[in-house]
Amino acid sequence: MKESNYSEIYVSNILGRYITYDHIDEFINGLPSTFKIEKVGESVRGESIKSITFGNGPKRILMWSQMHGNESTTTKAVIDLLNYLKRNVAEVSDISNACTLKIIPILNPDGARDYTRVNANKIDLNRDAQDLSQPESRVLRKVFQDFEPYFCFNLHDQRTIFNVGETNKPATVSFLAPAFDKERNNSPSRELSMQLIAAMNNRLQEEIPGQVGRYDDGFNANCVGDAFQMSKTPTILFEAGHYHEDYNREKTRAFIFKALLKGVSTLLNNTISDYSIEQYLSIPENGKQFVDVIIKNDDFISNHLTNSKAVAIQYKEVLNKGKVEFRPELHVFEKEPKELYAHKTLNCNDENDLKWLKENDLLNLQP
Repeated sequence: MKESNYSEIYVSNILGRYITYDHIDEFINGLPSTFKIEKVGESVRGESIKSITFGNGPKRILMWSQMHGNESTTTKAVIDLLNYLKRNVAEVSDISNACTLKIIPILNPDGARDYTRVNANKIDLNRDAQDLSQPESRVLRKVFQDFEPYFCFNLHDQRTIFNVGETNKPATVSFLAPAFDKERNNSPSRELSMQLIAAMNNRLQEEIPGQVGRYDDGFNANCVGDAFQMSKTPTILFEAGHYHEDYNREKTRAFIFKALLKGVSTLLNNTISDYSIEQYLSIPENGKQFVDVIIKNDDFISNHLTNSKAVAIQYKEVLNKGKVEFRPELHVFEKEPKELYAHKTLNCNDENDLKWLKENDLLNLQP
């Protein structure tokens, strides 16, 4: 399958970090009749949770995004995927015949509206896979049971702190084949997850070499990916991360879209056996060595954190009047890494850097 020209696929009026059903409903409702749109449940506050189904083939792929309401990059990517399917009717006929895609673009609409990780009851839905205490968790489980997916794509965002392995490259995209037991053994479903990730990584290395990481695979039965893997359904965790100066993650959404398309095409064309578990395991694990800004200047540092070589700043995402603001805060490490990387490094002795620091109100931070 061809990606065509991504600039033509990109849905430009759905952008930024704050995404609710208000932002995507017009697009969803404008999809042609080849897409089945249905209400699959309600949130705590009674907002509709919707799914979009495309195709009628035997390879059923279930995708859900914004399980955490403030993780919207993958929602934008699935909107782009839907637009691709809508615009390339002849090109995607093979998908329609071989696959059935079911996409829940926003599983946690209350969290999306509040721009919080948790739902309206302050529960992390990705720790509710066993208790199923929340309506949104029960919605996903019912869709999973009724749809009987061949593969699951669990779509998330990750923080800007992650780097790839021990390198100074950000983990712009990370993947995980979730464990199904405490020993983190392999199973047929987990091995398929690993192979499909290897395929998507192979594609992304063409775009962002060295910027794909592997997420920690510690087992937690309360996490949805682990729970579905326990059900012998191959499941993949996607984590959209940071790309240089892309805090709104418009570039990262493109990489997620291309990974999704590669995943679907690999399953469609039965080429998953071309990729190995070893290729998956060769993806470096994520480190946690990044901060958003490092300020270097002896006098400035001595007035703030006297025991540090540099002042580390991390942005806090705050919803303000329908937009997400990135507010700087001094970052204190629980355990400071051996080596620290920053998405931006500034020196108070540099005139241009000092001007930027003043414009962004970074000189008056208090520890």
